[in-house]
Amino acid sequence: MTKLYSIGIGVGTQNQKGEWLEVFYPAPLLNPDVAITTALSETLGYSEGNTVINLGDSKLQSLADALDKQQQSAQANAARSLLNSSRPCVATILATDDEPASVPEAYLKLQLISHRLVKPHGINLSGIFGSLPNVAWTNEGAIDLAELPARQVQARIKGQNLSIDSVDKFPKMTDYVVPAGVRIADTRRVRLGAYIGEGTTIMHEGFVNFNAGAEGPNMIEGRISAGVFVGAGSDLGGSSSTMGTLSGGGNIIISVGKECLLGANAGIGIPLGDRCIVEAGLYITAGTKVVILDDSKHVVGETKARELAGKSDLLFRRNSVSGAIECLTNQTAVELNEALHAHN
Repeated sequence: MTKLYSIGIGVGTQNQKGEWLEVFYPAPLLNPDVAITTALSETLGYSEGNTVINLGDSKLQSLADALDKQQQSAQANAARSLLNSSRPCVATILATDDEPASVPEAYLKLQLISHRLVKPHGINLSGIFGSLPNVAWTNEGAIDLAELPARQVQARIKGQNLSIDSVDKFPKMTDYVVPAGVRIADTRRVRLGAYIGEGTTIMHEGFVNFNAGAEGPNMIEGRISAGVFVGAGSDLGGSSSTMGTLSGGGNIIISVGKECLLGANAGIGIPLGDRCIVEAGLYITAGTKVVILDDSKHVVGETKARELAGKSDLLFRRNSVSGAIECLTNQTAVELNEALHAHN
């Protein structure tokens, strides 16, 4: 029996046409045991490939029993928890890590990241925008935009208010996953598909996009754009910015190494190595002209910032007299305030 890449047993929302809007998976699995493949084959007739199988109560019960027989209690409990659901249920099976071809597949992959089962760039999300619909995220859940006006009228007739939090392809992460050992001051600013490592604090102005995140522990008061991953012990100051592949970074993968500091309003368009500092208010792009200083702070040359990409122990600053952007060896490692990272 072929071993699968991932499986999720979930419950979601469909529009009036029966099209999926979103799916919640209580216990998604990466590289599940072959025994689970056996249970899927016996109860759902699964044979091969990436597929999405709709589940009614009878299939859910049969699947739960088969999973128990294969000593897969966690997945059996996940299946039983969805019995008698008023919303449609589904089994999403991924035999290979192909780009997502449906809403259930896309949501399974996003939740694998937010459950910390996969790190950003560790799973194929190519074409995900094409597989996800724009959805109104409301206090009554996901609503198809074409059906939204009628739902608003229905709510008003009942004396209720349909509150629309956002109109987006991605929901907020905490409606699906709340990782252990983190603080998130404003949950609306962390999208599903974000990786938030243990010990990380996301302050009110911090933002984390999908397929991006922080290894933990980290203090995030700036923006982590799509595709950017921040190493352990690094601090992104207030309103700082990382240039993701969706915001002008092209194909360059921007990252922040361990124990780095981006000052308030600073920004980067190049990957940083470990123990780097970017002065407050300074934005460095790949083409930025940088003056290189030695340990005695003497000028030894000039280069473009891209030539310093990924190098460790660098301090970037702007000369307050000449305005030139300078780079010198960073002699101090950044240590975050332990009290700020206490999550007890």
